[in-house]
Amino acid sequence: VKVPAKVSSKFDRPPIVPGDATEFVRKVTGEIMAGRGNEIPVSHLPPDGTFPVGTTQYEKRNMAVQVPIWEPELCIHCGQCSIVCPHSIIRAKAYDKKYLEGAPAGFKSAPPNTRGFPDVRYSLQFYIEDCTGCGVCVENCPARSPTDSNVRAINMGEKLPIIEQERRNNAFFESLPKLERSRVNFSNVRGVQFLEPYFEFNGACPGCGETPYLKLISQLFGDRMQIANATGCSAIYAGNTPAHAWRADSDGRGAAWANSLFEDAAEFGIGYRLAIEKQTELAQGLLRSLAQDVGEDLVEAIIGAKQKTESEIAAQRKRVADLKEKLKQLDSGDAANLLSVSDYLLRRSVWIIGGDGWAYDIGYGGVDHVLAQGRDVNVLVLDTEVYSNTGGQASKATPLGASAKFAAAGKRIPRKDLALQAISYGNVYVTQIAMGANSEQALIALREAEAYEGPSLILAYSHCMLI
Repeated sequence: VKVPAKVSSKFDRPPIVPGDATEFVRKVTGEIMAGRGNEIPVSHLPPDGTFPVGTTQYEKRNMAVQVPIWEPELCIHCGQCSIVCPHSIIRAKAYDKKYLEGAPAGFKSAPPNTRGFPDVRYSLQFYIEDCTGCGVCVENCPARSPTDSNVRAINMGEKLPIIEQERRNNAFFESLPKLERSRVNFSNVRGVQFLEPYFEFNGACPGCGETPYLKLISQLFGDRMQIANATGCSAIYAGNTPAHAWRADSDGRGAAWANSLFEDAAEFGIGYRLAIEKQTELAQGLLRSLAQDVGEDLVEAIIGAKQKTESEIAAQRKRVADLKEKLKQLDSGDAANLLSVSDYLLRRSVWIIGGDGWAYDIGYGGVDHVLAQGRDVNVLVLDTEVYSNTGGQASKATPLGASAKFAAAGKRIPRKDLALQAISYGNVYVTQIAMGANSEQALIALREAEAYEGPSLILAYSHCMLI
C-alpha cells in the first residue's frame, strides 16, 4: 500500500460528539471514541473513576449500508419490530396532531388504527445511524402489502440518500411529548413500544438475541432497577468504556448497574437486596418516629402502599416527593437521616443478569445459593446454550449432540435442566421464554417474575450470531 505523503482529502471529519454535549463527554468520552485516549490529560479524568452513563448515543457508528424504512400506510402499529430490535433504534410515539406543526418535510406519521382518537397521530422513528442493518425488524413485521407480498410495513433500503433527512426527523421526534408511563398498557407488546428504553444503542453483534430482553426489562422497570451483571457478553456490550448503554431519563432516573466478577454475580446481587431491605427498614422506622411532624395519614399511606402496578408506583413516588418537601422544613437529625434514605420507601427491582456459562457453570454455586435464600431477586439467564463471549465453547446448557465453533465434536451428554432444579425448591418463580417464539409470553413472564415477592429465575433463550 502506497501511503500518501500528505492529507489530500477535501473535507474534514464531522465531530465525534456534538458541540452541545457536556464538557466531560467532549474532552474525555469523545476523545476516546476518536482513538485519542492517550492524549487526554490526567486532569480531565475523574478522581473516583466514575463515567457518565448513556454515552452510546454519541457513537453514531454508521455501520449499516441498508437500514429499515417505514411505510406508514401498511403499518398496523403492532410493536413487533420495536420489541425485537437488538439495538433500541426503533421508537414509537402517539401524540396530538397539533404537534406536527413545524415538522420537517418528510417526517412520517399516520392516524392510529383504533377508533375514537381523531386528533392523534402515530410515528415510528428509526435511529439509522445507530442501526446495524441486521434486518430482524423486517423479518418480524407481520404487515404486508395486499398487492405485493414481498413488501412489508418495514423494508430495508439504502441509508446514504436519507441520512440527512433522518437526522432532522430524529431531532423533531425527540421534541414530541412522551406518553405518561401510567397511561401505557404494559400488558401487551403493542403498548410497550411507547415506553422509553433505559438500555440503548449497545455494542452487541448485529442481530444479537440477548439484548432485546435487556431493553424490554429496562422499559418495564428501568427507572428503579439495580443490576448485578456477571462478566460476559452482557457486560461488554453494555458497559464498554467509553460507550455505556444503560442510561438515565430526563428526570435523572435509571438503572444502577455494576459488572461483578464472572463467578460471584449472584452473591453480589443478593447483597443489593439485603442492603435495600435494611435501608427500607431504617427509613420506615424513622418515618414512624416523625409521624406527628409529617402527618399520620402520609406515614400510613407510604408504609402500607401497594407497589405492583405502574400507577401504584407513580402514586408512591408522589407521596415520597411530598415527604421530602416536608422533611426539608424540619430542623432535626432524624429528619435529615430520613431524607438521606427516603428513596428506599419506593420498591426497588433487583436483577442478577448473566449468560448460561455463568448460570449453569462457573457461577452456578452462587445462583443456587441465592435462589435458596427466598429473597426478592430476579435472576435473568441470557441462554445462548454455549459460551458466546469467548468464541463458542460448549457449556452445561448446550443440548445433546449440538456442536459449537470450539466444540465441533458435539455434546455427548444432555444439557443441565436448571429450571427443574430451581422448581424443586418449591418457592421459586421459574419461567422459560424465547423472544423469537412468543414475545407476548416473554413480556407477561417478565412482569410476573418481577412482581413475585421471592426469588425468580428467567431462562431467556437467545440466538447467538457468532456461533
